Amino acid sequence: MTHYSRYAVYYAPEPGPFADFTAQWLGWDASAGSAREHPEVPGLPLPVSEITATPRKYGFHGTLKPPFRLSGSRAALEADLAALAAMLRPAEMPGLALTRLGSFLALTPEGDTTGLAEIAAETVRALDPHRAPPSEDELARRRKASLTPTQEENLLRWGYPYVMDDFRFHLTLTGRLPREHMEPTMAALAPVLAPLAPRPFRLDALCLFGEDAAGRFHLLHRYALTG
Repeated sequence: MTHYSRYAVYYAPEPGPFADFTAQWLGWDASAGSAREHPEVPGLPLPVSEITATPRKYGFHGTLKPPFRLSGSRAALEADLAALAAMLRPAEMPGLALTRLGSFLALTPEGDTTGLAEIAAETVRALDPHRAPPSEDELARRRKASLTPTQEENLLRWGYPYVMDDFRFHLTLTGRLPREHMEPTMAALAPVLAPLAPRPFRLDALCLFGEDAAGRFHLLHRYALTG
């Protein structure tokens, strides 16, 4: 069995045109565990390889439980993840919208996200016994972001600042973009994504990812939500 330094639980799209394009866009197919050639997208102000350099290693995903080092065995994590997925019900929203989040672009769910947030919170909570505590270096790196008191509490309790009430589900498409490149990138991407992004958008599985020795994340298993 391949050794992975960290694990995470993500949303990842089912195989199909949307998953195929987003893997090409980032240049990394987490499902296949291989690099992909970037697509031609007219009108971009920068090369795709430069726009997507930061999120590439993670693969296209939406975070539910952020990356963590294991405190025990992978087999135990997988058993609890399977049991959790059998208890949770899918969440459905009207679709996904191309959104500016600070200095990067992402797809975010439209409509009521209460069900999705509940899935994420329960995933963080239920699997936390499998998370090894963060190192002092990890804590210091997170604190560089000027955390709020609630985010500091989350960091100490759950190992990550942006969970529970500070959680916002998103599917990252770019790294940080200069302000003058934000609108042209959105304008170029919007017509390409519009016919591919799912409508409705359903979160109906928990996907276990693992980080390899090169820092690339791989989709290891998809657990359908059947609660």
